Amino acid sequence: QVQLVESGGGRVQPGGSLRLSCAASGNIAGINAMRWYRQAPGKERELVAAITGGSSTDYADSVKGRFTISRDNAKNTVYLQMNSLKPEDTAVYYCYAHIYDYTTWAACWGQGTQVTVSS
Repeated sequence: QVQLVESGGGRVQPGGSLRLSCAASGNIAGINAMRWYRQAPGKERELVAAITGGSSTDYADSVKGRFTISRDNAKNTVYLQMNSLKPEDTAVYYCYAHIYDYTTWAACWGQGTQVTVSS
């Protein structure tokens, strides 16, 4: 069974930085798309950043120039470096990965990690 475990969330002042990590473990034969989503209270989950198996990246307009997504394929891990954080970045952040477990491709989600930007 495949599992995604996130880490790196917390509380930071406006203008600060955080780095989120999400490690996939289990019976993994391959991973293509990896993404970060977030959900703020009372709002729908939104896509923040995405990276393909070939390491092409895409970002929500609201985070372009401030956030950077990257991956380490040897570690089955995706990262989200968040700089110049704003109060509106406060949300639960979820990682997503499309994983092949030698049988089928499946969408996998992490449990979420809280990011709070407040003075």
